[in-house]
Amino acid sequence: MNDFWIACGHHLLDRNESGGLCVTDEFLKAYFARPELIPPDEACPVERRLHRALLAAPYRPVGADEVAAIVDADARENWRFVLAFRDLLVRHPTLEAAYLATVRSRANDLPPLFVNQLVHVILRNALDRCDDPFVLRAAELFFRPQRILPHEQALLLGDEEVVGGQSPTPVLSLMSMLGAVTDAQLDVLSEDNAEAYWHRSDDFDMAFDLTAGGRGPKALAQAMTRWISHLLGIDVGIEPLRELRDARLTWYVGLDADATRLGDRLWHGEQLDDRSASRVLSLFRLTFADKSAAAGETRGEPIYLILSMNSDQKLRMKPQNLLTGLPIKHLEMVT
Repeated sequence: MNDFWIACGHHLLDRNESGGLCVTDEFLKAYFARPELIPPDEACPVERRLHRALLAAPYRPVGADEVAAIVDADARENWRFVLAFRDLLVRHPTLEAAYLATVRSRANDLPPLFVNQLVHVILRNALDRCDDPFVLRAAELFFRPQRILPHEQALLLGDEEVVGGQSPTPVLSLMSMLGAVTDAQLDVLSEDNAEAYWHRSDDFDMAFDLTAGGRGPKALAQAMTRWISHLLGIDVGIEPLRELRDARLTWYVGLDADATRLGDRLWHGEQLDDRSASRVLSLFRLTFADKSAAAGETRGEPIYLILSMNSDQKLRMKPQNLLTGLPIKHLEMVT
């Protein structure tokens, strides 16, 4: 079985009997060894001492006064964030439980970087033994912002960090046959090069085709299904749609902030203008395998999922919405 996303650190974690990820000394040490936390030559003695102590004993309690005694303001902030992240993981039996506690509390005290890294490693666990590179590339949308790439009638996505380091409009390798010349080139994941994903998975350098009716939306639907099953323990079916024709929006979930706003407008009976409608990238219909799992009036009704880009033609998916936005009975009791 091919490995993937090695850089997320999943090899450093243990698993409990239910398959959840359990924090380890090695995983925490990997954070304390990050460049942002390694004291520079001019660091104060307090920062140096704290760094040495945590590398030796990563669970060591650290008081607020100890962090406050660090001279450098940026270092103090970095340590506050990473220690809050460590304490979150240590408070819960698994990383999955820590993530669910965070998204259900609606807390915004963790920087997006830490949240995305947590999603990354949890998804790696949820997709363990997945042998479909298209599903894995689709799952990158959960924790890696994407940029819409112009190419004829296709809907192509490129990793924002990778594309942002190249030209504003990188040429896709499939366009090279048309004579385009540039030093910025991305491969679009296809049947012909899918095997290359395994050794490139940590580079995030393959573009993804999300064109309606193609393999991309189906792959994203499978990734969302695995995510929900892994974290909520319920089975759902998700199918891509081409449009919401005559659909009764009993319940919908925006898969990003812009999609939520668009869904709110539809919910209130507003007709979307062409500009707003063009920002919708994908639509999906979700149904519960066990209809009794749905809460209240939604029982037996499909749930619609909306994915969109923002005004800058970027996509920042919010996978937590799939966990907190579904009308599930046992979630009502938790919240």
